[in-house]
Formats: sequence, structure tokens, C-alpha cells
Amino acid sequence: MRAINPWINFNGNAEEAFTFYKSVFGGAFTKIVRFKDLAGNEFPIAEGDANKIMYICLPVGKNNVLIANDVPGFMGRVDENENRSKIHVAAESREEAEQIFNGLSAGGTVEGPIGDSPWGTYAGMFRDKYGIEWIIEFDPGYNG
Repeated sequence: MRAINPWINFNGNAEEAFTFYKSVFGGAFTKIVRFKDLAGNEFPIAEGDANKIMYICLPVGKNNVLIANDVPGFMGRVDENENRSKIHVAAESREEAEQIFNGLSAGGTVEGPIGDSPWGTYAGMFRDKYGIEWIIEFDPGYNG
């Protein structure tokens, strides 16, 4: 396994928050994807969500990243007094991603089955049987 990283959900201000985090931690965003970048017939995006952040990544330190997204309107607002983050596991292979996904999601609720993502990774997300939210991802383009 390459790393375990926090993944934070925001109510439309992910870019603002991450600009602030970047001012503190330094560095540069390695990837920013907006919902409009993924829009299509199979993935329609409401006009109010088009410029929201679907994925933003900021390296923090030597081997860690901070990841976030804005929650699109159709999913409702994030309850900021409750769990608003996920644990992100960066796997070293598709096989490892599947093994971790299948193991940790047993008895839980799969929110996004593991498979090829629109942003070029192999990923899935779920809430485990204890209520903890996870994203398991293998990025074949990762060069770290």
C-alpha cells in the first residue's frame, strides 16, 4: 500500500479551503477536476454544480496528500457537525485495491462499486460496518 490519506467533503467551498491549505502547507495542486469536466449523457451535471470541485489533490509533506471534493446538490448538504471526511487508501495495484475494498466493505454499504473511474483511476467507496467511510483507489498514472 502506498499511503492512507484524508478525503474531505465540502459544501461548495473545497477550492477556497484548499487554496487556504496550500498557503499554509505550500506546494501545488497535482490535480483539479470540476464536475463540468465529467459531464455527459451518462453523467449529467446540474448548472449549479458545474464549477464545483469533483476532485482536488494537494501533496502535504513527502508521501501524503490531502484530497477533497464538493458534494453535488443532488446528494444534499454535508452535515458539518458529523463525519464529513473519508479515509483514502492509495493501493499499489488493481488487485490490492480489490482485496482491500472487498475486505473492508464486508458487512458495510457500498456507495460506489470498485471499477474504472471517470478520472482515470480504479476506485470504489463504501461505509464499513462501523460507519466509517472509505475510498480505495489505484492510480495507474502515479509515478511516486
